[in-house]
Amino acid sequence: MRYLVSLLFLIFAGFSFAQNTEAEAFQKAFLAGELSWDDVLARAAEEGSVNWFHWGGSEELNNWIDTVVKPDLANLGISLETSRLANTRDAVDLVIADNAAGRGVGEGSVDAIWINGENFATLSRQSLNFGPFADLLPNSGFFHFDADNPASGPNLFDFGFPTNKEEVPWSGDQYVCFIDTARLSRDDAPSDFAELETWLKANPGRFTYIRPPHFNGNTFVQTVLYALNADNAGATPFQMNADDLGAEEFARLTQPAYDYLKALEPFLLGGGGTEGNRGSPIYPEDDSALEALFTNGEIDMGCKFGMYGTATNIENGTFSETTENIIFPSSGMIKNKNFIGVPGNAPHPAAAMVLANYLSSPENQISKLSTIGYNLGVDGDLLSAADQEAATNAAPSLAGVTLEQLGQATVPDTNASLIDIIETSWIEYIERQSTESFSDIVSAAFSNR
Repeated sequence: MRYLVSLLFLIFAGFSFAQNTEAEAFQKAFLAGELSWDDVLARAAEEGSVNWFHWGGSEELNNWIDTVVKPDLANLGISLETSRLANTRDAVDLVIADNAAGRGVGEGSVDAIWINGENFATLSRQSLNFGPFADLLPNSGFFHFDADNPASGPNLFDFGFPTNKEEVPWSGDQYVCFIDTARLSRDDAPSDFAELETWLKANPGRFTYIRPPHFNGNTFVQTVLYALNADNAGATPFQMNADDLGAEEFARLTQPAYDYLKALEPFLLGGGGTEGNRGSPIYPEDDSALEALFTNGEIDMGCKFGMYGTATNIENGTFSETTENIIFPSSGMIKNKNFIGVPGNAPHPAAAMVLANYLSSPENQISKLSTIGYNLGVDGDLLSAADQEAATNAAPSLAGVTLEQLGQATVPDTNASLIDIIETSWIEYIERQSTESFSDIVSAAFSNR
């Protein structure tokens, strides 16, 4: 995909493309609220197709899209084409390359992206999104968008970055940890990072976490920063923008957490097993690799996004029936929403709006929940009583924990502007074992972001 992005840039750089006047007129009229939904549906059928770029690492997700989403859109006269990605950044890079090549409204390559966090912030900072469409969709009534209502926060902010209604929530999830109780009892499982260190020293090699910059790896590191920052301030300082927080303050706050991660390395899977003997710690590249280590009995505990993932994996035979979720760390488990974004130069803008609206419908949301265990993106209190009951009945088991317990442990995600800094600091200080001082590593990460 990155090769494709580079090739597109080389081919089109220096050329000027005329705006697609019909697409531009549609964008302007839709954002001004001048079109009926029937107008949008008619234009979408004329466009005939929509391309959706999404993470493709789940066969259950891919099959659900093929068997549920594609046929439903076909009934509206729209052919759904999917580009399944290992890294959402590839779609973002393609949008940026199209823009650099002068491909204006209606002339791009990407209609819709499953997106959140720094990827969304990257497009927003460069004004490359379609515009504030989320509250103009017919199904927008299933989301809180009132800035005076705290319940609107997850819809109006994405990793601390304002959405400006330029993306519509599609799903939401919480970072959870799981154990095989046949190998590690709930009583013996750690509940905080001090207990994790003690347990690992007694049982070296029985745990590891996903390698940053994968978002699951970043999230584990972020959770450590929340728990072990110098001021014992939890998630609060990490809601600040990087420019407001500053390199010096970030380094002061986070060095205890990074030092903890460095001290933990000898006791991770592949580590030397004794203090000071780093060995060759193994960091799986993604959640599938982590799950394979867990299933094969190489580790007894894993952590990743997916509050219903354990139940789904038990049902499909990936995990044993003795696998359960646990509350770890009890000081705070990160929860966020993810979204459907539409680039400003989407080649099929009306069909992109129809896709975003369709994915926001209670029927589709409940289908997603019941079929693949992906949580609701809509706000449950805005659903009808019948849909609330259907969602409750559709939800997989939480396998060892309750919604109340998860809610009590919930903390917000980190400000998007800090994510690159967190992962770069980890790569230099932990993975590459840089001999530079931690403060210098952080300063460089701030300068290069």
